[in-house]
Amino acid sequence: MTIRTRIAPSPTGDPHVGTAYMALFNRALAQQVGGAFVLRIEDTDAERSTDDSEQLILDSLRWLGLTWDEGPDTGGPHGPYRQSERLAIYREHVDRLIAEGHAFVCFCTRERLEEMRAEQRERGETQRYDGRCSGLDREEVAARIAAGEPHVVRMRVPAEGICRFEDALRGEIEIPYQQIDMQVLLKADGFPTYHLAVVVDDHLMGITHIVRGEEWINSVPKHKLLYDYFGWPMPVMVHMPLLRNPDQSKLSKRKNPTSVNYYREAGFLPEALVNYLGTMGFSMPDERDLFTLQEFTAALSLERITLGGPIFDQAKLRWMNGQYIRTLDDAAFAQRIQDWMLNPDRLAGLIPLIKERTEQFSDLVPQLGYLIGDRPALTPEQLAGKGVELDQAAQILHHYLAYLDQLRGWEREALFRGAEALAGFLELKLKDCLQPVFVAISGRKVSLPLFDSMVFLGSDITRVRLRDALQVVGVSKKQQKRLDKSFQSFEQAMLRDR
Repeated sequence: MTIRTRIAPSPTGDPHVGTAYMALFNRALAQQVGGAFVLRIEDTDAERSTDDSEQLILDSLRWLGLTWDEGPDTGGPHGPYRQSERLAIYREHVDRLIAEGHAFVCFCTRERLEEMRAEQRERGETQRYDGRCSGLDREEVAARIAAGEPHVVRMRVPAEGICRFEDALRGEIEIPYQQIDMQVLLKADGFPTYHLAVVVDDHLMGITHIVRGEEWINSVPKHKLLYDYFGWPMPVMVHMPLLRNPDQSKLSKRKNPTSVNYYREAGFLPEALVNYLGTMGFSMPDERDLFTLQEFTAALSLERITLGGPIFDQAKLRWMNGQYIRTLDDAAFAQRIQDWMLNPDRLAGLIPLIKERTEQFSDLVPQLGYLIGDRPALTPEQLAGKGVELDQAAQILHHYLAYLDQLRGWEREALFRGAEALAGFLELKLKDCLQPVFVAISGRKVSLPLFDSMVFLGSDITRVRLRDALQVVGVSKKQQKRLDKSFQSFEQAMLRDR
């Protein structure tokens, strides 16, 4: 059997280190035996998916050296490799499930489903679809569809029994069908859900081994049912341990930089980041910490993967990056610096910021410190100031960060528009509202123009600095809930003002 693995990211945000982690193990598992590694774009969330996000994913994986054999840009015998280009394929398979009695059309409204779930919560029951539409006859279904009534397609799930399946790392797993919802397979807009698309695509693309995070274990019964309904063999299941923060919580951007682009822009070497991801849940036979991608590929075996949640430790990653930097000769070291910061594109972004403020080149050093290096550590006192108390500084940082997290694109006008709207919402002068943001970005009271600086730094480093400043202020869980609720009001106010 030729091993075929895949990585299937959604182009709805930043390229996540978790995606790179899964790509590394999938690629190595296939390539060590001459198999194929496939990149598939899961862009069925039409509202959130963007071409820019897809390109960032492709660029970040290439930067890491995690190239693929088949994909949306390289082609291959099993395309298209974007789910949005495969809608007719999913429709065909949904129609087959309906015809064979394994799926049904559901007309329940959102209001009716919310009422159903509320009643189930009150009774202490597992929240799952109650099957109201599962018994409708074909004539009624056809008439309601013809009348234009919105509908979805759901899969049938046994009311009783246990789903048993084998995981290559965990052995046999049992999950009662009573815990499994009658999953929506096709949404009202005609797009498939993840659960239908992933099974159809994995089968048609010949995927033999599914290597993914352990958060998907509870979805396997839905997928196994679909494999059984279609009469297809299920691939080997390998559920990897999740990357975790030092406090054992799931790796999240609130506690750790999670975007591959952050590490690229912060001056990490791609081979160091790949090496570090390779130590997450895996150890080399000789137990060494430093190894190349090629050495990892040759040595990978499922038997050496441990299930304890691997800790993504920034200090350990910095140490490892330093080890790699010190292996470079002087010429290579200079070239890496040039590639990172002194390349023509980066300089082109800097020149408009500094040219009119420079009388001699030695002026550049104090001006550029926070743009080409990290900014100084902050104190709570720095983030508060004239007209802004510390609690209000926390609100400003929280709301502006949340706005940026949802922002599509990274243009000066959009950065300014969000800040201006926030100042109006908080009834502050724009200058006062920007004061904690200014300090969070630059570490100074006076620096180069704020929004131009943010554009140059990019979204990842900008948001990491705001997140760090918010931690310096200190926000309790109770405050966090209040801030999240307040941000919802800010969002609504922005929508009203458009």
